[in-house]
Amino acid sequence: MAENYRPDPVFAGLRHDGDGGPFFDVVEAARFPEHILRYRNQRWAEKVGLGDLTDEAWTDHFGRFEALPDNLQRPLAIRYHGHQFRSYNPEIGDGRGFLFAQLRDDQGRLLDLGTKGSGQTPYSRFGDGRLTLKGGVREILATEMLEALGVYTSKTFSLIETGEALQRDDEPSPTRSSVLVRLSHSHVRFGAFQRLAFEKNGKAIEALVDYCIEHFYPALKSETGEARIVAFFRAVVARTARLAAQWMAAGFVHGVLNTDNMNVTGESFDYGPWRFAPIADPNFTAAYFDQTGLYAFGRQAEAAAWNLAQFGGALSHIADVDALTETLRPFGDEYERAMADEYFRRLGLERNGDDDYGLVTGLLRWMTATGAPYEQVFFDWFCGAASAERAKASRIAELYEKDEFSPVRDALTAASPMQPERVDRAYFKKPAPCTMLIEEVEAIWAGIADDDDWSAFEQKLVEIDDMRAAYGFEASRYDALPVTSPLRA
Repeated sequence: MAENYRPDPVFAGLRHDGDGGPFFDVVEAARFPEHILRYRNQRWAEKVGLGDLTDEAWTDHFGRFEALPDNLQRPLAIRYHGHQFRSYNPEIGDGRGFLFAQLRDDQGRLLDLGTKGSGQTPYSRFGDGRLTLKGGVREILATEMLEALGVYTSKTFSLIETGEALQRDDEPSPTRSSVLVRLSHSHVRFGAFQRLAFEKNGKAIEALVDYCIEHFYPALKSETGEARIVAFFRAVVARTARLAAQWMAAGFVHGVLNTDNMNVTGESFDYGPWRFAPIADPNFTAAYFDQTGLYAFGRQAEAAAWNLAQFGGALSHIADVDALTETLRPFGDEYERAMADEYFRRLGLERNGDDDYGLVTGLLRWMTATGAPYEQVFFDWFCGAASAERAKASRIAELYEKDEFSPVRDALTAASPMQPERVDRAYFKKPAPCTMLIEEVEAIWAGIADDDDWSAFEQKLVEIDDMRAAYGFEASRYDALPVTSPLRA
């Protein structure tokens, strides 16, 4: 291992009895007939001291799940419940994944290496515990794109094809199988607290809060009593508002915003039927089974707030419910501030405080009314006035010439550009931005499925790398929220 490999398997110590209860179960990984390495995230492997692994050693650890040195010796399936489309389900948990290892990155953050498709656990119910290769490819594309666009997201760390033929109802079967490893800041979901509340285990809820404060919110360690619980909830509310705004600014629809798919660090993760919105349509949905549009593009903040209310309900077993309710009440204001922050960042503009949110709403109203391609607009007007001439050559320049766009143009060009030298990069000399619409995803998969041709997939990752470098958003840094936030006591 490299010198910067810093194992820290602290979750295994979070237990009240000998078998890990009520927080996790010790499990075994499935044994797969084949191990074909399809993807390794070398950039992140180097950040956590695993970049020196040979492909053979990589496959041993992330395909056969041989323990990393001085790390968890056996995988842990984390226990949780959750509201799924707002119906409470007490029969879920890590059903096809587990916590494999914990380590520190170059920021000193505690990070988890967790799996998807690693076999059955006590929570698999009727599932096979496996992941389709298509699902793994889709998750790589989602996480790479989101990180490049400034969203605080989990990172797909590894994908290994496993040689099994899987039966699925929602895609042609049999289909190829895989096992994925993700790198996340936390796998502590809202649903973990919900399960403990369901079990009326206040001591365990408090222990889990202490774990989260110790490792994710150390600035709160001086708080005591109920004030400690409320301060923790306040921090999670703020991080979640920020995440919802980041999804919107990226034009991203997660698709399944259940309480078990949101975590305490405000990090986006667990990608299933996700999509990027082609246009600014608030009713655009990702999942074919979301018949009512509960998790539509424009309702994601609403979903996040509802989930926070359930999280707060679980915490009410150890803190005053009125204090928790008051802590959640400013979510709307915090989300509005975060929307201004995130859209200005995506546009490469400095905030000046004079109706910044008005610029965002005006831009979105215009985009919705005209059906302008979502990503193209941000590409054309990055750094505002610094791109005014470039926008005249856009493939949608005629939309910018109409009177309806005048107030939006005036607002964009009046704002000060942030690091305008970024516009000089080769990425912005292209006629169109890097996108990840569903048609592109399906075309990438078709080449793999039909001819085992990974060239389009590899080329797309090169394009995303180019975009990441051009924008320079540093989405992976877990920075403290501004001290001006009303949710910071």
